[in-house]
Amino acid sequence: MAMMLVVYRSPKDPEAFDQHYFNIHVPLAKRLPGIIRYQTSKGTILPLAGAGETYLIGLLHFGSLSAIKEAFASDIGKACAADRRKFAPNDEDVQMFLFDDQEV
Repeated sequence: MAMMLVVYRSPKDPEAFDQHYFNIHVPLAKRLPGIIRYQTSKGTILPLAGAGETYLIGLLHFGSLSAIKEAFASDIGKACAADRRKFAPNDEDVQMFLFDDQEV
């Protein structure tokens, strides 16, 4: 399984962020081709080290890294990328990581 981890910094207007993220962005992203599961953090995020401005974490599950790349090359993927700019407009507002998971 492969995952996309998205870390959002604290927005200027948390209420507007939540409204857009949960009512527009999440339903759009759930239509990504190949998506298996979509999770978000709930409640306070407590960093153990480093900057503490994390507001929300999204974790999208796919079958493989190539499935993630294919999903974001699709029309819905391009729409998701464009929509993210509406509630997290600057690249420094968000961090994204793509990775294969592994049981240890």
